[in-house]
Amino acid sequence: MNRTLSPSLGSNLLLRTDSYKVSHWMQYPPGTQTVFSYIESRGGLFSHSLFFGLQAYLREYLQTPVTRDDVDEAAALMAVHGEPFNREGWLRLIEKHGGLMPVRIRAVPEGSVLPVHNVLATIENTDPEFFWVTSFLETELLRAIWYPTTVATVSAAAKTTLLRYLEATCDDPQGQIAFKLHDFGARGVSSLESAALGGMAHLVNFMGTDTLSALMAARRYYDCDVAGFSIPAAEHSTITGWGREHEADAYRNMVAQFGKPGAIFAVVSDSYDIFNACARLWGDALREEVIRSGATLVVRPDSGDPAETTLKVAQILAERFGTTTNAKGFRVLNNVRIIQGDGVTLDSLRLCLSNFFHNGFSAENIAFGMGGGLLQQVNRDTMQWAMKCSAMQVDGEWRDVYKAPVGDTSKTSKKGRLVLAASADGEVRTQRAEQVLEPGQVDLLETVYENGRIVRESSFEGIRGLAASGVGRLVTSRAPL
Repeated sequence: MNRTLSPSLGSNLLLRTDSYKVSHWMQYPPGTQTVFSYIESRGGLFSHSLFFGLQAYLREYLQTPVTRDDVDEAAALMAVHGEPFNREGWLRLIEKHGGLMPVRIRAVPEGSVLPVHNVLATIENTDPEFFWVTSFLETELLRAIWYPTTVATVSAAAKTTLLRYLEATCDDPQGQIAFKLHDFGARGVSSLESAALGGMAHLVNFMGTDTLSALMAARRYYDCDVAGFSIPAAEHSTITGWGREHEADAYRNMVAQFGKPGAIFAVVSDSYDIFNACARLWGDALREEVIRSGATLVVRPDSGDPAETTLKVAQILAERFGTTTNAKGFRVLNNVRIIQGDGVTLDSLRLCLSNFFHNGFSAENIAFGMGGGLLQQVNRDTMQWAMKCSAMQVDGEWRDVYKAPVGDTSKTSKKGRLVLAASADGEVRTQRAEQVLEPGQVDLLETVYENGRIVRESSFEGIRGLAASGVGRLVTSRAPL
């Protein structure tokens, strides 16, 4: 089979959509000129969303023009796939617009923390001849927003929980928070791009990561030189390779290699018996070497019940290395810390912190590594994401477009051309574009892309600042600590 293929899997915009979209150009009412659609989270797991990721999509995909080769490739595939391809329409778009998308995309600033059930982005065609382009882009535009925004929101939810416990038990919560949740998820996601986008979304809230593709994505899409940091750390093979009888030697090597004054290094210590490792090896045979090194040893349990195991490890390390009582009356381990990287979810993270709190340990003693729970255990339904058409211009007249399924009222969509009105006190409300803004109100939607050009961009630091100012709105629990 000898066929010319696209340079990369995602290089042809015409093949980044769903199959049924290919026939939609034939289905709109006669006289259709403009199709206006919006994206929202219809609810789900969280009260708010942390909007992120649109700029990455715009830079990577929507500045590249469609070419005649793209049209030829799509036409050939659709002929055997069973869809009526709009060849003449796409050739006309190339002729008239150079293959660039004649659409306008408006969105809230990235980093915004906003209540769900509100419009976050809109898209409409700018040339009446290409009314069918708006919906054709739905598949990739919705995907570009829902995944990084959901991961950013999960990460922000973890941050609110961590801050709650740090503020109760730590003398310097703001100085501690940046490295309390580390991204361990690169190997557990479905693709390299998912690791990059999800890992980058996490870095909006924190600065700890082992997902290198996230650093490259932040550099490529948001001009951030170095968005996150890591430390030397052991894996099981670098410990078990020494043999069980030489477990202490493996740990001693870690101290020798990385135990420098002021340094931090992590050692997975559950290869055989985490509690023996903490009590007899780290806490006895190697205790003085750890203290003399001037470094901070981070012990990593990697098995067992997270809440029970981390507390028992903390109690053993407290007995062996001692603690200092901080100004809030909670114990802080000397010389050592703990990182829990196995089975971390929003629930298990809270349980670990609650256990520490009720046993007198400060939350600064523990950090978390989150993998699948951060980057992979989310889907479009986690926050009930949808992109829906809400208005059409037909023969010069605008009409409301909406769905109202009798079987599920939660899927009722919004009507009309939409804006997001924000008042001075922070209240936001989705409303019709023709509705006059009240004094003091502003429309949070900004034009970010128009007719093939990105017209407004955000810096990663700006996004982080906006997210940090709004993360407190994301209520994850009102239960007692």
